[in-house]
Amino acid sequence: MSGGIIIGYDEIDVFSRGDGVETRLMVGKGNAEETPFTTGTTVFPKGCGAPLHTHNCAEQVTILEGTAEAMVDGKTTIVGPMDTSFVPANAPHYFRNVGDGRLVILWIYGARDVTRTFTETGETVPHMSPRDQV
Repeated sequence: MSGGIIIGYDEIDVFSRGDGVETRLMVGKGNAEETPFTTGTTVFPKGCGAPLHTHNCAEQVTILEGTAEAMVDGKTTIVGPMDTSFVPANAPHYFRNVGDGRLVILWIYGARDVTRTFTETGETVPHMSPRDQV
């Protein structure tokens, strides 16, 4: 049994996702042996976003900074700071920065092992693996 952890945000390695998009894994199987979930942040520069995709598990996304166009299961909405969403497993979705500055999202997956399936190609990749790009 492992103990709890406290992680300084500036101590978290940055995972580059292409086009200036940066993701940080906050809590997951890599640093919290007993966690049943995976959390982190992604920063999208102006005009950037994730392609339409699905995950093998449920996800919650909360906007921390900026303005996004969010599409969840066919419904598109403009969302801003502290707006949140629930995305069921296998529901097509994306978040795109439509504001004037950067977009920062906090994501929480309901699983330790997360995959992303790109809707356009059907390719499934492990979350934060080299092929998990925007």
